[in-house]
Amino acid sequence: MSKRLLKSGMIVSAMTLLSRVLGLFRDIVVANLMGAGASADVFFFANKIPNFLRRLFAEGAFSQAFVPVLTEYHAQGDMEKTRLLIARASGTLGVLVSIVTLLGILGSGVVTAVFGAGWFLDWLNNGPAAPKFELASLLLKITFPYLWFITFVALSGAILNTLGKFAVSSFTPVFLNVMIIGSALLISPRLEQPEIGLAIGVFLGGLVQFLFQLPFLIKAGVFVRPQWGWNDPGVRKIRTLMIPALFGVSVSQINLLFDTFIASFLQTGSISWLYYSDRLLEFPLGLFGIAIATVILPALSRKHVDAESIGFSDTMDWGVRMVCLLGIPATLGLMVLAQPMIMVLFMRGEFTLADVHQASLSLTAYASGLLCFMLIKVLAPGYYSRQDTKTPVKYGIVAMVANMFFNAVFAWFFGYIGLAMATALSALINMALLYRGLHLAGVYRIHRTTLIFIGRIFVAGIVMSFSLAFLSEHILVWVEWGIMKRSLMLAGLIIAGGCVYVLTSLLIGVRLKHIRATR
Repeated sequence: MSKRLLKSGMIVSAMTLLSRVLGLFRDIVVANLMGAGASADVFFFANKIPNFLRRLFAEGAFSQAFVPVLTEYHAQGDMEKTRLLIARASGTLGVLVSIVTLLGILGSGVVTAVFGAGWFLDWLNNGPAAPKFELASLLLKITFPYLWFITFVALSGAILNTLGKFAVSSFTPVFLNVMIIGSALLISPRLEQPEIGLAIGVFLGGLVQFLFQLPFLIKAGVFVRPQWGWNDPGVRKIRTLMIPALFGVSVSQINLLFDTFIASFLQTGSISWLYYSDRLLEFPLGLFGIAIATVILPALSRKHVDAESIGFSDTMDWGVRMVCLLGIPATLGLMVLAQPMIMVLFMRGEFTLADVHQASLSLTAYASGLLCFMLIKVLAPGYYSRQDTKTPVKYGIVAMVANMFFNAVFAWFFGYIGLAMATALSALINMALLYRGLHLAGVYRIHRTTLIFIGRIFVAGIVMSFSLAFLSEHILVWVEWGIMKRSLMLAGLIIAGGCVYVLTSLLIGVRLKHIRATR
C-alpha cells in the first residue's frame, strides 16, 4: 500500500514541481513587468476571484464529494453505470457553473464592489483609488471565463485520478503558466495597460488546459456527452456531500479573499505583497501537501468501501508522516530565507528593495502556518473519503470566524502583515479541530512511532535553521551582489540546508522504513 502511494505521490510531486517552477517564473515575469504597484494589485485581485470560485466548483468541494462517489461506482465494476454518473455529474455541474460564469462577467462591477470595497468607495467619492475599481471590473470580464474552463479541467482530473492516472492532471497546470508568461512577453508590451495582456493569458490558460485533457478522457473510455441529472441518485449524493463541503474545504480560500477585502483599505502594494508571499507558500504546499492529499483520497475511499479500518488509519498515518517530513524543513526554510528568496526571485524591473522587505514580512507570517495548511490537506480527506462533509464544515466555520476576528485585531496593529498572521493562526485552529474530530470518532489516532518520527525531524529542522542563519550573509550584503551571485548563494544555502537536515535526521534515528512502513 505505502509503496504504491509513494510512487503515485512521487509522480504527482514531479509534475507539480514542473508546474510550480513555471509558476515561479511566471511571477518573476509579472513582478518585472508591474512590480507591486496599483496595476499589480488590480491584476492579482481580478485573478483571485475566479480562482476562489474554482476551489468551490472544481478542485475543492466538488472534487472532495465527487471522488468518493465515483470510486464507489467504479468499484462495482459496471463501466456503463460509471459513465452515466460522469455524464450526469458533468452536465449538472456544467449548467450551474455556466450560469455563475455568465453572471460574473455581466456583474463584474458588483463583484468588484463587494470584494474591493475600498476601491469602490473611492470610486463613488472620486478618490485616488477610483481607477483601480474601473480597471478591476474590466479585468474580471476577461478572467471570469477561466472559471468555466477550469471547472471541467478539475472534473476530468478527478476522473483520471480515480482511475490511477495522476500524471495528466498534475501536468495540466503547466499550460496556465505558459500562457500567462507568453502573454506577458508577447501581448502586454503591445498594450498601454499591460495588466490586460496578463488577463488574456489567464483566459487562454484555462482554454488550453481544457483542450489538453480531452484526448486522455477519450483514451480512458470515459469521455461522455454531458446530461442534466439533478435528481440522479449519484448526482444527488454528490450534491448532498458537496453543499456543506463548500465551506469545509475552502476555508483557507475564503480567509484569503477576506484578506483581499481588508487589504483594499490598506496602503497600495498590500495585495501584491500578500500575493507574492502567498505564491512562495503555495510552492511547497502544492508540491508536498496537495500532492499527498491527491493520492490518498482515492486510497482512503477504497479502504472505506472495503471496510478496512486498519488500512484506513495506516494510510492517514503515512500521509501525516510524509507531510511532516517535507513540511517542517519547508516551513523553517521559508522563514529563515524569506528575504533572500524574494530578492532573488522578484527584485528586478519595477520590484524594489522596499517591496522585498515588505513581502518578506508577510511571507514569514504565512510560513508559520504552512505545516498546518499541509496537514489540513491530509486530514480533511479522512472525512470526505467516508462521505462525511458536515463535520469539516463545523470546524471550517469556527476557523473562518476566528480568522475574521484575528484579521480585525491584527490588521489594526500590524497592517497587511496582520492579515497573514491571522490566516496562519486560523489554519492551526482548523487543523487541530480536524484531528480532534478524527481522534474522538476513533477513525484515526496518530501512532506513537509517528510522534517519535515527527519529534526527530523537528529537531533536524531546528539544526538546519540555525545552520542557514549562520551561513547566510546580512541582506545588505546580498544587495551588493549581482543576480548570478545571489542565485548561486541561495541555491547553495538551500542545498546545504537540505544536507544538514538529512544528515541530522539520519544521526538521530530516522530511516527509510519510517517512510515506507505503515507503522
